[in-house]
Amino acid sequence: MAAMPNVAFPCLPNEILLTIFSCCYPNTLAIIARVSHHFRCIAERIMYSSISLNDTLSESSPQPWRTLRWCDSMLRRSYLFENTRKLQIRWHAVNPGSPISNSLIPACTEISQTLRLLTFLESLELFLGPANFMVHAPTGSEMHTIEYVIRDSHLPRLRHCSLGADYIKGVQHYTSVLPVFLASTPALRHLKLPDHHTPLHLPPWAIPDLSSFRGAADAAATLLPGRPVQALALVGQDSDVTRENLPRMTLTALPLRYLDLSAMSVRPALLKNVSTHFPTVQRLRVRLALRHTLHYAFSGILETPRGALIRSERPPSP
Repeated sequence: MAAMPNVAFPCLPNEILLTIFSCCYPNTLAIIARVSHHFRCIAERIMYSSISLNDTLSESSPQPWRTLRWCDSMLRRSYLFENTRKLQIRWHAVNPGSPISNSLIPACTEISQTLRLLTFLESLELFLGPANFMVHAPTGSEMHTIEYVIRDSHLPRLRHCSLGADYIKGVQHYTSVLPVFLASTPALRHLKLPDHHTPLHLPPWAIPDLSSFRGAADAAATLLPGRPVQALALVGQDSDVTRENLPRMTLTALPLRYLDLSAMSVRPALLKNVSTHFPTVQRLRVRLALRHTLHYAFSGILETPRGALIRSERPPSP
């Protein structure tokens, strides 16, 4: 039986190796990276192109070690800056009320220093859990922790953005740093701000291609007018949706097609107002407040031309 010839696998073109390695799982890529320096350079470009970090914080382990190790690795590999396209960082506290917030400031500084180098980033999700407090920046001004992280970052290719932290009553509102950051992301199409409960004032020319938004009613009322948003998801309480801010949400450049109210307990009165102001909605997600629903009839809910909202008639009297 003839012996099979030796194949110089490392001599394959980098494009072919990149295609082959792209089909491998992260654990396999970590093994491939230890084969040779050549393989490591190719495997690292794949591993660092999409980053997902989850840290669980407690009093015994208050530091987000996975996040810190990633920041250190990135700062030592400058050739990977332009290769990173997706970044997701999520922190969770075992006990949300535990006093570990102040110890997170150095980690936020590390993220900020790394983030401003990732100018080719297309997707960013920052959920900093218990890090929901005000920070004194080097300039002397006070800002929200999220703003402290994203300050001085310029991400012109960013298309997906989600920013937030655990809700804490009484925390000072976001400052002007967040609008300045969003105004520097002209390619942004999808935005989530779950803990921003105040109006969000942006220049009319900012984020002109925004197509979906998830956030509070007051933020939506100031962000949606004039922008081609077709998908809206509201958070908070249904009482946050008022006669003042609901009509402003209808002033989008394109008709709203998708409305998600499943993050709040909705009473029939709000559904009636929604059916009146959003006749173009084709898909509706809703979580009813059953305690109130039992006291109301749905006969006032209008059916849209496309049947987006289903009419519910009052049952006949016995």
